[in-house]
Amino acid sequence: MDVERERLRVCDAERQAAAESLGAAFRDGRLDVLEYDERIARAYSAVTYSDLDRLFTDLPRPTVRTVYPPLRPGSYGYAPMPAPQGARYPQPRGPIGEVRGTALQMLLFVITLGVWGYVYVFETHDEMKRHSGEGLGGPLALIISLFATIAAPFLLSHEVGGLYAREGQRRRVSALTGLWFFPGILVLIGPVVWFALTNTALNDYWRSRGAR
Repeated sequence: MDVERERLRVCDAERQAAAESLGAAFRDGRLDVLEYDERIARAYSAVTYSDLDRLFTDLPRPTVRTVYPPLRPGSYGYAPMPAPQGARYPQPRGPIGEVRGTALQMLLFVITLGVWGYVYVFETHDEMKRHSGEGLGGPLALIISLFATIAAPFLLSHEVGGLYAREGQRRRVSALTGLWFFPGILVLIGPVVWFALTNTALNDYWRSRGAR
């Protein structure tokens, strides 16, 4: 008996395709940072087509062909299909980033009256992009930081969390971590907490990949 499509289990390639479609929606301005962060987590944890479909009830999405495994000749069962290229979580393809001491970075922010913050944003986003092949990258992150400063903390924490998610691990930080930045910016406690959480998570990830 045929199984309804909504109840069929999805493969890693289809989860990744859904994540890429959500990324396109985010870049087009259809999703804000918090919505994107929440939906991308649900995409990677989806089990059935129904789980993925619910992510796109208010978004356009390219049609994804349902893939059925072929029958193994001479067998009543199904032959396992070899995983297509890119079917798993994206694997790091670039160099490992630099471990940056949290206290030193904060000191540099103070000494340079905040200018170092733009250097930090550029370098960290650039490293994550070159390492994973995904994300904003240094130039775009710097432009956003200059002209849409309020979004920068959310985006940085989101991309750091994404490094963990691509490895199938729990996100140490996410876009929600950026909420520490506001309204704490008026008393500095919130931004310090946000930066400590995000930079520590990023450093720990680099160390797990062999950085010192």
